[in-house]
Amino acid sequence: MMDVIPTQASHSLEYHITPEVGLMNDPNGLVYFHGEYHVFFQWNPTGLTHTNKHWGHVVSQDMLHWQRLPAALSPSKPYDKDGIYSGSAVVHDDILYLFYTGNVVKEDGCKESYQCLATSTDGRTFIKHGCLFPHPEGYTRHVRDPKVWQADDFFWMLVGAQTVSEIGTVLLYRSKNLFNWEFMGPFGENLPVTLGYMWECPDYLSFEETDVLLFCPQGLMQESHHFANIHQSGYFTGRLTTTGHFKKSAEAFQELDAGFEFYAPQTFQHQGRTIMYGWMGFMSPEQESALPTVYDNWVHTLTIPRVLKIENQQVIQQPVPEMMQLRSAYGSVDERLTEDKEFHFDQSAFELDLFFEKTPTEFCLALVSGFVLRYDAQNYHLILERKNWLNQQIELRVGELNEGLTHLQLFVDGSSVEIFANHGHLVFSARYFMKDGQSKQRTVRIEGERLAIHWHSYLLDTEAFMM
Repeated sequence: MMDVIPTQASHSLEYHITPEVGLMNDPNGLVYFHGEYHVFFQWNPTGLTHTNKHWGHVVSQDMLHWQRLPAALSPSKPYDKDGIYSGSAVVHDDILYLFYTGNVVKEDGCKESYQCLATSTDGRTFIKHGCLFPHPEGYTRHVRDPKVWQADDFFWMLVGAQTVSEIGTVLLYRSKNLFNWEFMGPFGENLPVTLGYMWECPDYLSFEETDVLLFCPQGLMQESHHFANIHQSGYFTGRLTTTGHFKKSAEAFQELDAGFEFYAPQTFQHQGRTIMYGWMGFMSPEQESALPTVYDNWVHTLTIPRVLKIENQQVIQQPVPEMMQLRSAYGSVDERLTEDKEFHFDQSAFELDLFFEKTPTEFCLALVSGFVLRYDAQNYHLILERKNWLNQQIELRVGELNEGLTHLQLFVDGSSVEIFANHGHLVFSARYFMKDGQSKQRTVRIEGERLAIHWHSYLLDTEAFMM
């Protein structure tokens, strides 16, 4: 008999974007417009299934204190009647443009997808303008998730796609005015044709050192400890050609996040920064239906916002500096550890920041029962271990460092943990659920040999995070 974890006050999240009710998935339309950060997201407001998708909508002036708004887009037109699927946003001439995929299920059960546009002058009310272009020939209905940006004299759009031979790819379009689009063919000049059967949620980033193509390939087989999740999120580095197409470097496909729950990331640009949110939710239907928050009528969350940088052809992820403003002077600890120790927290929203004076030969950080982070010094591996809430079995995720462990930063929030190792060179995102009472108290235990750690912990002030 399954050991069901009852609903707990400690499962709620205090500084993450979550749905008030219903099911959340992909972040959409990330943008800064009229003095506010806008985060849209896939949302079923009437149930906990992946149906009836709307674009949920929250706004903030600082990415710390958010206001919930009514759904920005809802199924209402013949071209989106069965779901407002993922997409992106751009601002042009003081108008907010939202690009999304409309989902249609015909009477005979066949499905169709349309790339659509809506606009807003105030960031609150949205006008739909319909479909932008015909479905491209040679591709299945799985063409979706438009990501738009402006460069040089054009607006550019990527869409994830699947060929009729069931090979994943990314397609490129361009436009002068955001309404009329020209098909430019596959985005990549030398992308592999053996990397899954469908590519979702494409995104393009440009850095001085390299360009980056982010996407989510579906259908990858696990290789050692790589690609252990159901579907993956990762990237190629490379450069754009003179025609606007992407030519990847010799680097292999790299995973963005080594944790259990991370998918469908999206970025936006503001004040010279590239900021990313991801979805902490992709899991099997059985796991999803057993989430303890089901009893409170909501499931899933987004990550905290992360700043992306490039170092030696690798995407580095770090919490946006604004997160440090949540630190409360009350309950903060600054201590040097040379032996095993336990720390007790009377709330479930806190940050840990550890600096290692020398790389430990052994290190273990236990966050509540059944959730442990271990360091394998011989292989430069970090191993995240947790007890699965569905079957109570121990499961692992393994991440690789390119040098010894020097730094760990953890953001703990109710039933979520985000771990940044060596200043963002390795990242884990994961959910965990306690079953021992209603308390929000947490006990963190540090164990290891050759410990010489500067330990900082901060209780986080999350009052009025979401209104």
